[in-house]
Amino acid sequence: MKTDEWDVVAELIHESTNSWYVASGKSPIFTGPTSDARLFCEVYEALDPGCCLVAVCPESRKIAGSCFYHPRSTHVSLGIMNVHSDFFGKGIAGSLLSWIIAYAEEKDLPLRLVSSAHNLDSFSLYTKKGFVPFLSFQDLYLEVPKDGLNDELPENDCVREAELGDVTDMVELERELVGIERAKDFSHFIENADGIWKTVTYRDKDGSLLGFLSSVNHPGSQMIGPGVARSEEITTALLAAQLDFFRGRCPVFLLPVDAAHAVKTAYSWGARNCEIHFAQCLGEPQSTKGVIMPTFMPETG
Repeated sequence: MKTDEWDVVAELIHESTNSWYVASGKSPIFTGPTSDARLFCEVYEALDPGCCLVAVCPESRKIAGSCFYHPRSTHVSLGIMNVHSDFFGKGIAGSLLSWIIAYAEEKDLPLRLVSSAHNLDSFSLYTKKGFVPFLSFQDLYLEVPKDGLNDELPENDCVREAELGDVTDMVELERELVGIERAKDFSHFIENADGIWKTVTYRDKDGSLLGFLSSVNHPGSQMIGPGVARSEEITTALLAAQLDFFRGRCPVFLLPVDAAHAVKTAYSWGARNCEIHFAQCLGEPQSTKGVIMPTFMPETG
């Protein structure tokens, strides 16, 4: 993808995503202008310049598909992939995916992604290529009142906003619990040059980092994650702090299906289910511990 193609790719992401949801009997994900989806180009290129493939129709020269990918020291993460509805069924997604698989194999790194259990076409595409699901997540959304959920959310003096000095501990905690490492992602969130990110940490009285959780608040994506925590109680404390940043909005977040206490607590606050996702890996994933909350902005695998 070239810099002058960002608006075209944003339009593709907007059109392709909404087309699939509408065809599946759901409401469009993007309700604003196509420029809202430019967020994906801006964030992904800031983190990983030059890591977006596009498929171009040789006759019309129209961009028919796109896929972002994120190289890290421990893995490659597959980002958002889209194919224009005019080009559905022509093998474009498979071609883009094959290129990125070859790239990860050349780097000798596992390739990770989070895929929708509702989109069986994409799920089949990944499993046919050898990806194996290893975690399942409930997608939940919560309409936060304009005055917040103050009566529902517990205060916790172990939670505070993250600082750049927290990044080293965040990296070590995620490597221990999930087996991946992405320091520059965390630095990007905390530096918050775009004014759309928020990250909170949970430290015990001894100062040990027990969890962290980020979020993005933008017309193109209102989502809580990524984050990890050593327990469900820590997860709900972090989630409560993040929800307070979304007053008057309706963020989406993912919780592991087996995190029964955290899910029940989110329900008690008014959360509702909207989808199911699987974490999948081509290659051997590390066994996970604690609670993992992935996201799609940026994709975290």
